[in-house]
Amino acid sequence: MNAYYNGLITNEEVIKELLETAAQIAALHKQGETLGLTEEEMAFYDALTKPEAIKDFYSNDELVALTRELTEQLRKNRTIDWQQKESARASMRVMVKRLLKRHKYPPEGMEDAINTVMSQCEMWTDMEIA
Repeated sequence: MNAYYNGLITNEEVIKELLETAAQIAALHKQGETLGLTEEEMAFYDALTKPEAIKDFYSNDELVALTRELTEQLRKNRTIDWQQKESARASMRVMVKRLLKRHKYPPEGMEDAINTVMSQCEMWTDMEIA
């Protein structure tokens, strides 16, 4: 949108980009329905499968089960002020790390997965507050 406001792209290009974004969102929503995941679960599924190589380690059923367990544990362990309290954030990170280790998540992708999950959790919390 900044490119549009700065006169670098036309109305037609903005509309084209918006349509492409809408198509991507629809495809992700359909993928979530196919996997039987809610929108919030799909966000964590995407966080866990961000490195495509992860799909070589797990079957889709295993990834879905891991995603559901992760989402449920995050839901149970979230506190109102977890974003402001470093101890609460650290506790959530440890919980995610233990869960990934228990499911034998590849160590080379674990730190990125934890960071992405925490970012998703922050957005999840922000959306609930709004």
